[in-house]
Amino acid sequence: MTNFLIKTLANAGALAVAIWLLSGITLSGGSTGTKTLSLILVALIFGLVNVVVKPIVRLFSLPLLILTLGLFTLVINALMLMLTSWLADKVDLSFHVDGFGVALIGGLIISIVSWALNMLLPDRD
Repeated sequence: MTNFLIKTLANAGALAVAIWLLSGITLSGGSTGTKTLSLILVALIFGLVNVVVKPIVRLFSLPLLILTLGLFTLVINALMLMLTSWLADKVDLSFHVDGFGVALIGGLIISIVSWALNMLLPDRD
């Protein structure tokens, strides 16, 4: 449970950095508290998408992953970010990604920041 909470906070931090750096990824809303809660909920959705959908997509794209020496992972990360945006819209959260190009750069930023945060934060598994 603690590990899940730490990973969710790392995802929230990585998403916050992507929102801050890219104008095509937005989190709109009212007060800072509302935005923070929305960001945490989006991080939960993003985590669930990465746990449930991403392994299936990686399995079906295994030939492309091998052919591109793993670079297709960037495309998969962008698709997971776009899926998160779509799901957030369905549950009425104010998170939006404007297109595949922004999602590709955003996925790269989120991967790097999330990796760095997971290195800094304790792991309790």
